[in-house]
Amino acid sequence: MNYLYIAATIVLTVFGQIAIKMQVAKAGALPADATDKLWFLIKLLLNPWIIAAFAAAFLASVTWMGAMSKFQLSHAYPFMSLNFVIVLGLSAWLFNEPMSLMRMAGVALICIGTVVASQG
Repeated sequence: MNYLYIAATIVLTVFGQIAIKMQVAKAGALPADATDKLWFLIKLLLNPWIIAAFAAAFLASVTWMGAMSKFQLSHAYPFMSLNFVIVLGLSAWLFNEPMSLMRMAGVALICIGTVVASQG
């Protein structure tokens, strides 16, 4: 049951990353002009999905505090590397980002490292 705090932290963090990427991709490239850049960023900051991503980051911090009340940091923190694994997989699936052999090897190393680090 205590691992739900860690799982919730991961899910909320991944949601925030994916939501921001989706909305930024939809908004297009950052304009070059300073005034246009400011309005671009203001529109993004008022976007409900971006607000939800920020709320998810806040809630991830709250669930992380719960995890810290149950686990040693050195035990719980390696699980945060799963964010890389999940975001990489979702970015390939949702955004058609390339999934090279080197990236897959890196993800495998992260998974192995997470298992090893969580054992100690």
